[in-house]
Amino acid sequence: MPELPDIVVYLEALQSRILGSTLEGIRLGSPFVLRSVTPAPRDAAGRSVVGLRRLGKRLVIALEGGIFLVLHLMIAGRLQWKEEPGARLRRRIDMAAFDFSAGTLVLTEAGTRRRAMLHLVEGEGALAAHDPGGIDVLSAPPAAFRAALQRERHTLKRALTDPRLFSGIGNAYSDEILHRARLSPFRMSDALDPGEVERLRTACAAVLAEWTDRLRTERGDRFPAKVTAFREGMAVHGRHRKPCPDCGSPVQRIVYAENEANYCPRCQTGGRVLADRSLSRLLHDDWPRTIDELESRARGLKPGTEESTTR
Repeated sequence: MPELPDIVVYLEALQSRILGSTLEGIRLGSPFVLRSVTPAPRDAAGRSVVGLRRLGKRLVIALEGGIFLVLHLMIAGRLQWKEEPGARLRRRIDMAAFDFSAGTLVLTEAGTRRRAMLHLVEGEGALAAHDPGGIDVLSAPPAAFRAALQRERHTLKRALTDPRLFSGIGNAYSDEILHRARLSPFRMSDALDPGEVERLRTACAAVLAEWTDRLRTERGDRFPAKVTAFREGMAVHGRHRKPCPDCGSPVQRIVYAENEANYCPRCQTGGRVLADRSLSRLLHDDWPRTIDELESRARGLKPGTEESTTR
């Protein structure tokens, strides 16, 4: 799912292309993408774009007269810019097209599960209903960050990805943030001492700012073409069994529901390998408890023995 750095770079690319231009019309490639009734797409046609903003993980295109287009890309939704006005929609993948005089913005969605959505709303009050309410970690003061973190008792992984608490953070960047902060994804949010809370706040701001700058540089003047949760240069996300860039230990992963948590046992959990519920149930006592035990098994050694240097 596109997260804060991806959404910011999308908005910057759109600003140079459609700000001040007129939306000539909206074409729907799938009836399922439009999730609102009033105002209708025809009511948005002929209005100029007066602003763009981010609302959590949503992109908002503001039109004159107080109409807003709210795009939520969900997991597989992406945006493409086509220079030719009125570009033809492709079957199955193109969900909607927004026609401007300078070109066409196309909302695509891969796969068969249609989750990407478009809402048209009128007025700031109606727009506010689409704001989950999470704080912006790039600008929030320490007290606001601490209050959001400890408002409810959750694991750190869940707290960071809760849009009601924090704005724009998802599965990928929460992994990177927790690795930077040297905190386990399954520490409880109310169990951190003040120093750990500040370390987490600093990691949030640093990771998101660094990746936004990195994606901005990568884009240049082009429209973002490769928006993915798995990027070269990430420390742990999408790097299961690959070496941690800081200590060299193999990155571990726990999969649950439709999400996963990637972490380094040495850097984040004191050497402990966290139990995957399904696998630990299956393996019982054979489940490796520490990264040393896991690495010993990978080399075919008994735990606690040294690898022989003689043949």
